[in-house]
Amino acid sequence: MRLNPTQYFSKPAQLRRQRQHLPAADSTDFPVRTDYLQALRHTVDSVTSVSRWFNAAACWATPAQIEQIRHLAGVRVVVARATKTPDLLPAARKGSGTAEPLTTEDLQLASRQTSALGGPALRKARLTGHGLRIAIFDVGFQGVDGHPAFQKLLASHQITDTWDFIRQKPQVFGYGNHGTEVLSCLAGQLNDSTCLGLAPEAEYLLARTEREHSERFSEEEAWLAAAEWADKRGADIINSSLGYTERRYFREQMDGRTSLVARAAAMAVRKGMLVVCSAGNDGDNQSWGIIGTPADNDSVLAVGGLDPATWLPVDFTSRGPTAKRRIKPNVAAFGVAITARPAGGFERNEGTSFASPMVAGFAACIWQQQRQLTAMELFQQMQQSANLYPYYDYAQGYGCPQASFFLRPHRESGPSRPTFDFVRQENGLLQLVIRPEASASAAETLPLQQNEPHSPLAALPELEPTAKATLPQTPPAYVYLHTADARGILRQYEVREVTQRHVASWPLATLQPGDVIRVFYKGYMEAYKVSR
Repeated sequence: MRLNPTQYFSKPAQLRRQRQHLPAADSTDFPVRTDYLQALRHTVDSVTSVSRWFNAAACWATPAQIEQIRHLAGVRVVVARATKTPDLLPAARKGSGTAEPLTTEDLQLASRQTSALGGPALRKARLTGHGLRIAIFDVGFQGVDGHPAFQKLLASHQITDTWDFIRQKPQVFGYGNHGTEVLSCLAGQLNDSTCLGLAPEAEYLLARTEREHSERFSEEEAWLAAAEWADKRGADIINSSLGYTERRYFREQMDGRTSLVARAAAMAVRKGMLVVCSAGNDGDNQSWGIIGTPADNDSVLAVGGLDPATWLPVDFTSRGPTAKRRIKPNVAAFGVAITARPAGGFERNEGTSFASPMVAGFAACIWQQQRQLTAMELFQQMQQSANLYPYYDYAQGYGCPQASFFLRPHRESGPSRPTFDFVRQENGLLQLVIRPEASASAAETLPLQQNEPHSPLAALPELEPTAKATLPQTPPAYVYLHTADARGILRQYEVREVTQRHVASWPLATLQPGDVIRVFYKGYMEAYKVSR
């Protein structure tokens, strides 16, 4: 089928492909043949969606009709999915539900949720997402068209397109409030003009792809349709604070390839869009616990959640790795945020749903500065900018992206000054000892520590986060450490508070040849490889 890219794609979409040296169009952009679709419509009850990217169509069909479909011209494969009664979804992590005035700590959080990523420096550099288009896929955007948080967004006509892929109409402001909260973490403002997100000057495409209180496979079809729509209309970034988990899949299917949305997200990246997705809120769900899809795809920038009071991963943030043992999440941001309340006012909300748009807004600012980057180059550089890189774990990835990485005049810098040492003792223990010059307190004489049986780490008291009157502006000086096997797969990881110079011990007899211990402290990372 022929396709004229200059007529089909919007000008921003054409420019996005040109900047990233992508073809103006390829075979995955070609429309599905009309004669094939006509034959399908004559065979089934109804065709619910059509995908150019996958040269496919979704439909309602009986078992007898499915057999007929298999023999239609042009049909290569038929995937039948059983229908079921929609499941009620668990309640989202929410704020108080009432329009109470923001406290002093809330106002502090409103500022810190952007400054944690370098918001003041980005604004000083006049990086506000201007010239970027961000598509948001969500359950609805109730109240956006009348909320004061979005007054400037509306007055400047920065919401360029909307579409409800559930009801097939342009109105998205009458359903669901989750998208409203997510949008506020990109472009919302408090009444005093405090920005709740990092991209107040970007343009937005709002897509409703989810139903409230139910879970159906058709939502993944809507996600795919929205991605093709966003591609056509020139989106640079897709934010998807959505995920599909145990109600539809088994844990071993979180491999980045099984689900339709994972494959759709990968295709979106091939078209030059950066896909940013929340890691999920199942970290404290014992029956699941891991990231959902499409965050499981290796081309998707998955975002975990941090507690702004401690800068440690919040309990509910979903953990990695993927079923294929890839590192997930990739980065992290605050999983507690001040958001617009659709009924009016503002409130504190919890969830990686709000960490994701924080990072998406950060990406828009960086792409505004460096438009020559491809989507995957931006992906990689955002990981490298994170405050723990090259250290990583399965709760926060490489940590929180930092604007200073992109804004400092000379990005290349010398090696960090060592802050600790690995000390091998004659009794077979490998000890981690903080250097005196990096110690927060004077060295103490420590009692001999006993190791737990079959544990690679010495038994030390767990960190007890304490309530703080104010939120720390920067991450406390924790020690981050993990042990990995020869393939790079983590067996254990943790964060420890430094109260003494001797932080941890490993009995070498419990480690395997090729095992690697990585430690990060005060900007310095070192790895110890076991070889015996």
